[in-house]
Amino acid sequence: MTTTSDIHPAYVAGTWALDPTHSEVTFSVKHLAISKVRGIFERFTASIVTAEDPSKSTVEASIEVASINTNQKDRDKHLRTNDFFKADEFPNITFTSSSVVLTGDDITVVGDLTLRGVTKSVTLTGEFGGTVTDGYGQTKAGFTASTKINRHDYGVSWNAALEAGGLTLGDEISINFELQFILETA
Repeated sequence: MTTTSDIHPAYVAGTWALDPTHSEVTFSVKHLAISKVRGIFERFTASIVTAEDPSKSTVEASIEVASINTNQKDRDKHLRTNDFFKADEFPNITFTSSSVVLTGDDITVVGDLTLRGVTKSVTLTGEFGGTVTDGYGQTKAGFTASTKINRHDYGVSWNAALEAGGLTLGDEISINFELQFILETA
């Protein structure tokens, strides 16, 4: 009989809520063909149900588009418009898992990412950081994950030509998750 400790010594089955104070969702995109612009989404939610069999675990998340922050207000305002996120029409980016694979510390989560009303399957790869009980008696789990998407797949095609040749923005967006969760029920 396989036990959760056979899966990973720190694996705990249960329902987990996001600890937003210790979590972040960031992204980057090639800018001016020479560097990257980075940003963060300041408001998002996520929940995980870790099953006795990790392959039956589920992940759901929602990111508030209007919370985008690239440290430049004019750019953030432009990103909320129809040129990019259409935040008024599509206020959230959502993710719902369809499969979870945990192999040692490595985790792979496949699921549907919906952005601007377009849903595509994406694969998140990352690491299960383990679990710990904090000084307040709360059991916490940590995960990192990342994925890359092509912005055109989601209808985000705005760009501007550069005087020296090339385009302002790259097509590939890297999305990174540093997440901590609190065990609600085991």
